[in-house]
Amino acid sequence: MAVSIADVQKLRKLTGAGLADCKKALDESEGNIEKAIEIIREKGQAIAAKRSDRETSNGCVLVKVGNGFGAIIALKCETDFVANGKDYIQLTQDILDAAVAAKAKSLDEVKELTLADGTKVQDAVVARSGITGEKMELDGYNFLEGENIYTYNHMNKNLLCTMAQMNKPAEEQGHALTMQIAAMRPIALDEASVPQAVKDDEMKVSIEKTKQEQVEKAVQAALKKAGFNLYIAENEEHIAEGVAKGNITEAQAEEIRKIKKETAEEKAASLPAEMIQNIAKGRMAKFFKESCLLNQEFIQDSKLSVSDYLKAADKDLTVVAFKRFTLRAE
Repeated sequence: MAVSIADVQKLRKLTGAGLADCKKALDESEGNIEKAIEIIREKGQAIAAKRSDRETSNGCVLVKVGNGFGAIIALKCETDFVANGKDYIQLTQDILDAAVAAKAKSLDEVKELTLADGTKVQDAVVARSGITGEKMELDGYNFLEGENIYTYNHMNKNLLCTMAQMNKPAEEQGHALTMQIAAMRPIALDEASVPQAVKDDEMKVSIEKTKQEQVEKAVQAALKKAGFNLYIAENEEHIAEGVAKGNITEAQAEEIRKIKKETAEEKAASLPAEMIQNIAKGRMAKFFKESCLLNQEFIQDSKLSVSDYLKAADKDLTVVAFKRFTLRAE
């Protein structure tokens, strides 16, 4: 049977699919709108499966708070062209609206929600994949529950969103904190909030880095004392370059290698444990200052910590929780 322009436009309005795809689906379904919608959805599933190995490094990140519940969600896709599309952003917003209304506590729960048009969230994502021809997936779902939640969409570009929850109403400070979180990427509120596993790993790295630096200092001092150029002695590539250019002989190259090996072994075996621990603790203090929100320098006044900034406004004011999500590598 012949498919009318009116039916094609109706199906396009219902699904968001292209005109050609709508006409083809109506032809296959012999004009049955419901069957045509299923055909388009099935096409979306086929495309999603076909492109399951593709990387979804672009997308739309949105944040919303309402009725004592805030959430951030990301709908990821393959290209920024699709991510910046009006329909794509609207779908992300519709999903976020449903998540906030339901006070969803997990991404799996969000996927099972029903949108205003009666479509299940996961089906809507698959259908949009069919329309655009790109792999899509929901990711980055974060939520906060309670009062005094403030939000920030960095430069309104839908790439980085943050939330900060204060212990009392403080709109100015709450907004400042959301910007702080966006710019400074804290991993925890304070030192006590840093997971012990993270502390242990960071301390291990700090100790190892401190040892390497002490050994390297000893090696450089030994090379300098022996009269060798530190650039030439830096690595095998520079040593080979030095020999090739006639700056050092093969015998001197061997002497450099011997000094480096023996000095490194001797220094590593005699490093004072207490000194290493003290230097490593200093590194940890710097890590906490840079990584813990309340300890960080306040971006609007580097003379203040975030904690100091909040206390200046109200001695009892503090931030009790925060969330951050971005699609960009940092």
